[in-house]
Amino acid sequence: MNPIREQLIALGAVFESAVLVDTLARTGQVSEPGVACLINSLLVRDPKSTLDVYGGDDLNLREGYRALVGALERDPACLQRDPLRYALALTSLERQLNKRGDMLEVMGSRLDQVQQQVEHFGPTHENVIANCGGLYQDTISTFRQRIQVQGDMRHLQQANNAAKIRALLLAGIRSARLWRQLGGHRWQMVFSRSKLLKELYLLLRG
Repeated sequence: MNPIREQLIALGAVFESAVLVDTLARTGQVSEPGVACLINSLLVRDPKSTLDVYGGDDLNLREGYRALVGALERDPACLQRDPLRYALALTSLERQLNKRGDMLEVMGSRLDQVQQQVEHFGPTHENVIANCGGLYQDTISTFRQRIQVQGDMRHLQQANNAAKIRALLLAGIRSARLWRQLGGHRWQMVFSRSKLLKELYLLLRG
């Protein structure tokens, strides 16, 4: 697999997290397999390939790819504004996190606890979601930059939904980290749009 495609899988996962956050905030409902895929991605420490992080295929990243296509095509009819805003914020927060070795250490040890819970309950159990949401709150939420999630207050004020949104944002940070480790950077979205779109169309067809 070429490096651009590897980067796009990780960036597609950042956008997938953003799309799921947006859907949950607006409707109160979200795809269970999509959430499971992203929660599991937090726990993959030594993947043999980028796809391994997401369960071996990219079936649960398709909405993220479409949102990324909409952002790169710059077609107002296809642009998902809130998911784009969340995805860009996630890449920015990840860069801040990368300077905080102390926080990365805390996250590593807390994710070991999450791993044990997932083995016992499964990735979408409310205890797992609450633990991941709490980890986001104790770490990323302490930065000055915050992600303001827009949506229906009836859904946003439900504790389970709030925890799930934070857990999905945590997974988005993990994918943003992977994207950067694979050589991705934000200038690509400005200067390499046509190259990225060409690969994305192939990923969507595949």
